[in-house]
Amino acid sequence: MAQVLEFKLPDLGEGLTEAEIVRWLVAVGDVVAIDQPVVEVETAKAMVEVPCPYGGVVTARYGEEGTELPVGAPLLTVAVGGTGAPEELAEAAPGAAPTVGETAAESAVSSEYSGNVLVGYGTAGPVARRRRVRHAAAKAPAPAAAPVAAAAPAPVAVPVAGPVPGQEGPVPVISPLVRKLARDRGIDLREVRGSGPEGLILRADVELAIAALERPVAAPAPSPAAAPAVAPSPAVASAGERVPLRGVRGAVADKLSRSRTEIPDATCWVDADATELMAARAAMNAAGGPKISLLALLARICVHALARFPELNSTVDMAAREIVRLPAVHLGFAAQTPRGLVVPVVKDAGTRTAESLTAEFARLTEAARESALTPADLTGGTFTLNNYGVFGVDGSTPIINHPEAAMLGVGRIIPKPWVHQGELAVRQVVQLSLTFDHRVCDGGTAGGFLRYVADCVEQPAVLLRTL
Repeated sequence: MAQVLEFKLPDLGEGLTEAEIVRWLVAVGDVVAIDQPVVEVETAKAMVEVPCPYGGVVTARYGEEGTELPVGAPLLTVAVGGTGAPEELAEAAPGAAPTVGETAAESAVSSEYSGNVLVGYGTAGPVARRRRVRHAAAKAPAPAAAPVAAAAPAPVAVPVAGPVPGQEGPVPVISPLVRKLARDRGIDLREVRGSGPEGLILRADVELAIAALERPVAAPAPSPAAAPAVAPSPAVASAGERVPLRGVRGAVADKLSRSRTEIPDATCWVDADATELMAARAAMNAAGGPKISLLALLARICVHALARFPELNSTVDMAAREIVRLPAVHLGFAAQTPRGLVVPVVKDAGTRTAESLTAEFARLTEAARESALTPADLTGGTFTLNNYGVFGVDGSTPIINHPEAAMLGVGRIIPKPWVHQGELAVRQVVQLSLTFDHRVCDGGTAGGFLRYVADCVEQPAVLLRTL
């Protein structure tokens, strides 16, 4: 006899308590294997796929795409066990029956339970191919709990695309940005015909649909006696667009607000001549082997500076009224992504070479662009390196990444007039800034740290004294 089991949104770890449904990977009636990903969700940390610990037939889904669910809320129900006979599947999932030509043995489902519900770290086994269970013509009425049914809601008409015949289940969209664009502009993706491979819906397809909706409709010319147009009321005109603060953007807002509220921060800065550092990097890369990034060299400088000024690699426990100096440097770096600002963390940066740091920065940056960072990649930082020079700006007073105690900012490196060896010359100049928690140290320590960093930038040979 088949048994219907409810799978709830699991504990996502890292203190996360909710997640937004981005994309369903299965539909009602699909046969799923144990540990098969069934839904893609966005948390405040990352975009992850949630594997289901049951194998069986999906009988209901809870929550539309874009819905935010708390941990412990029902995600879907699965009919497991039994022989897979048609009458058992029909009893477990009303209206469901095996596909024509499919034997009872082929449609049987496993009653095992894997227990693998850890999100963002992969699953143990291969994912089985999904089989579609065809629905009978007559369907039982939906239960009062109103889970998401197989039928799609009434779509918004999109003249440019027209209906896509027979489209069921997950919409062929990979990019969460495309899905968000459609949701924000009121476009039903089930009505958009994709121009990508195998019908994949691209951003251009959604923009074309938006343009069709916004295209003005020709109206007859008004008669002289027609009343003048009524201007919108001030209340409507001043309402403005409201953008929900959730997901990554909501997490950033919460963290920055907490940082500003709790940390008495101060900022100091200095201009430095980076000509010698740029020459040293060029010499390293000319010698062969993997290329060394400028960010990796700055990271090495930070690590050595923190060894000399450990006060800045710490956090504050106000409940115990203690400063906790941390034994290892886990270096975060600010990365701008389509989903917002994230801070991936290079673990044990103090033990890595310039080559290792370059490779890890590249890996984490690519994962950030692909929205593939795991919660573990985004937590545990002790100090942040913020290279805002990539945006073409010289300086900034960044907000500390709570609960860290400091952040080093690096502006753009550009040719400027500079007094070098007593003469005016054109040199590669960069502005460095340090924002620090004034509870962990005073200005003398912060100034000493920043001056040491600037000395290493100006004279990379200074690092040889501490290697």
